[in-house]
Parts: sequence; C-alpha cells; structure tokens
Amino acid sequence: MTTTGRSLAENVAEDILAMITIDKKFAIGDKLPNENELSAKLQVSRTTLREAIRILVAHNVLEIKRGKGTYVKNNQELNEEFGLKGLSTFKIDIKDLYEMRLIFEPQAAYYAAKRATDKEIERILYYGRLEEEQILKKEDRTEVEQAFHKSIAKATHNEFMNRLIPILYKAINKGVLLSDTNEEMVQRTLNDHRMIMEFLSKRDAEGAKTAMKLHIIHAMRGFGIIDK
Repeated sequence: MTTTGRSLAENVAEDILAMITIDKKFAIGDKLPNENELSAKLQVSRTTLREAIRILVAHNVLEIKRGKGTYVKNNQELNEEFGLKGLSTFKIDIKDLYEMRLIFEPQAAYYAAKRATDKEIERILYYGRLEEEQILKKEDRTEVEQAFHKSIAKATHNEFMNRLIPILYKAINKGVLLSDTNEEMVQRTLNDHRMIMEFLSKRDAEGAKTAMKLHIIHAMRGFGIIDK
C-alpha cells in the first residue's frame, strides 16, 4: 500500500530514513549497502532506489562520495534529534509528560492506522512483538519501547508529530523503568500493546486511538497520577 499523494520513491526514502532513525541499522558515517543489495532488500527497482537516495541527499540525510558509495551524513539534526535534544534533559514532572502523551499519542495512533504503508505497519508490529519478548524475558525494553512508539509517530506522516513524540520518549525513560518494578503494570502494558497492534493491523483508526488512550490512562493510574 502506498500512502496517498506520495510517490514510490518518497516512500522508499521514508523507509531508508526509518532504518537510520528508528531501526538503527545505519549510524552516522556508515556506508549503505550497494545498489543491488539495497534495492533487493527494499523490493524496489534500482531506478526507484536512486530517486529515493536523491531525495535523502537533498534533505541532508545521505551523501554520495564518488567512487566510494553512499553514506549517512553527519547531519546535526539527525545527531541531536532534530535540534531539540535539550528538551529531554529537562526535569519535567511525570504527570505533565503523561498528560502530553494523552493529548498526542491517541491521535497519532489514529492517523497511523489511516496513513501507514504496509512496511510501516510491519515495523510497528515487529517492535511490538520484540518488546513483548523482552518483557517476558525480563530484559531491558527501553529502546524497543521507544522504537515502537516512534514507528507509530512516523507512520502518521505528520512532521510535527514525528518530531515531538521521540523527544517525549527520551524524557520518560524513567517512567518505563518504574513500571518494570510493578508486575501488574507490566502485564497491563502487554495487553494494551497487543490491542494497539491488533487495531493497527486492521487499520481500524478509531480502535487504535481508543486502545492508545487506554494504554496511557492505565499507565497514569499505575503511577498514581490519576485515580483508579
């Protein structure tokens, strides 16, 4: 499925950007795989891949070094989360943070269900399942939790949403760590994420919105931010 109004090359460019900023498959300075390998991985023609790379070069994400290949550019915005890195260091009250999540994230889930490409849905489901595995194994899930919600934000194809939510998630890592000490909250997270994933996979926008809202409300109740 192709997002309405976007060319195939633009969608491929978004996929490559997600591989850098969400999947962390490529870091700043890394060389991308050769054209044949990357086009096969993305299941597109080399012509489409070249156009996608041109788009990312124009946006200072990639750079082409003649005779060497294509590299992830040392872009200050990529390096510092769109230049707003400082926000994540503020001592923001957890109540305020979760209220912000309650304002933005249900609507993000709504638009993700409506606008996500098939690959973006696959990415969301991948991180949701991976987080479930880590929870069951009692492993640190902080990075995967961030990737799950960043993937949803990215699938909205709303630039403001895409920039804001990852920053919020950097600021609430402590909230994730606190919830891991509460078995009831952990189990609730598992159930809530399964519900979010189910509605997103069905592209049920209202269902995804409601599931995300409940997920955040459950967390707020668990932290005692709102009454049970």
